[in-house]
Amino acid sequence: MPPSCSHLLLLFLPLLLLLCCEVWSYEAPEDKEDVFARRACPAFLSFTNAAFLAGVTVELPCYCKPQQVHSVVWFYKKHLDGPEETRVLTDHHGNKLLDASRVPHSGDLRSRFSIRLFSLLIFRAAPDDSGVYLCGSAHKDFFYAYDLDIQEARTPRFTLSRRRKEGKAADRLDAPRPLYRVFTGYQRWSVCDRCGPPGEQVRAGLCYVHSRFLHVRYRRANQTAASCGSGAVPRAFGLSGQSGGGAKMEVRGCQVTCPPQAPPSSKLVALMAFLGYSSSSQPAEVPVFYLNHPAERVLTVGCPGSRPNLAVAWDRGSTPIYRSEHTAGRNLSAAPPRLRIDTGHHLVFTPAKTQDSGVYYCWLQGRRAAEIRLLVYVHLGRGQSVTSHPDFPLALKTVLTSYAAMTTVFTLLVIGRAGVRLYRDTGL
Repeated sequence: MPPSCSHLLLLFLPLLLLLCCEVWSYEAPEDKEDVFARRACPAFLSFTNAAFLAGVTVELPCYCKPQQVHSVVWFYKKHLDGPEETRVLTDHHGNKLLDASRVPHSGDLRSRFSIRLFSLLIFRAAPDDSGVYLCGSAHKDFFYAYDLDIQEARTPRFTLSRRRKEGKAADRLDAPRPLYRVFTGYQRWSVCDRCGPPGEQVRAGLCYVHSRFLHVRYRRANQTAASCGSGAVPRAFGLSGQSGGGAKMEVRGCQVTCPPQAPPSSKLVALMAFLGYSSSSQPAEVPVFYLNHPAERVLTVGCPGSRPNLAVAWDRGSTPIYRSEHTAGRNLSAAPPRLRIDTGHHLVFTPAKTQDSGVYYCWLQGRRAAEIRLLVYVHLGRGQSVTSHPDFPLALKTVLTSYAAMTTVFTLLVIGRAGVRLYRDTGL
């Protein structure tokens, strides 16, 4: 090697070593590092399969969103390769829905969604809401995508035995087929939905497909199972109708004792004693909600704070409302019950009557969570009259009885006053 070349190599050697150290010690910018530290974001947009029972509130978080993005837009399409147009779900055009109680019982997707903290919430999800959901921005950037499958359980199944193995593993596996196998994946039994009186436990079973031929864009590495209504399942399998009839819900009875309540603070006891109340008359720490609804219309009441994986129970006053007693399909000869608890744990009146007015309590995870005071009023209009109300004869009788009583009292007072005057005049 010529001397000039060796001198040049000696001069550039420290610079090369310095560059190598900088390369090995490189750290990602803070805003980029936070995005990928929470979740492994794919290099290209893939679809995460998510399956739920119909009637629940579905929450789809917008993962992989950079911190500099302050608003998101959700895109929806029924089938990725279908002829349907892509719909935009955004709260920038008056479609923001903050109160779940304002959601109509049956409506399209635009009237049942909300965007909160970049997550998409779908209230009372229905099988028609199944499809592909993409989280992105108005600048055509896409961050995360879901393959949503909403399955409907037709009739809950009531069991008395507890011998079946619990867990998320498949409890029922169909006979092996050459290309795929269909099975039901059961969730764990919920906790007893109320304490003290007898309660119920619920678990859901969703329809899944096991196959090595799932669409590569709809699955993760080494994933060989997807829900029956997922776009990952090839259409050649002929399972398009499984998502509606493959889901199951099982209910069984239970009874647990209520845990001891913590004693109230000394200040509260002193205040109640000063006001003349005993410790047994202290009000329960349960929030109270007031709900008014017109009669002869479908009413759906949800328990505040409930989620799909939480156990929910309902009481009317001190009387429990059991799924085993208010479920359609148990007796084929009987008409469907007017009051029922759907798979989303909502209390559904079909329709609501004036006699349904009263105080209702809902339980969450075995504890009483809320008190709902319901008033069902008569909605006049559309050709209806006051006389058509079923309580009109009783109300008319009450008014006439009160009028007769007041007239009798007034007549007696007049006669008594006249008698007193006559007695005075005669005495003089």
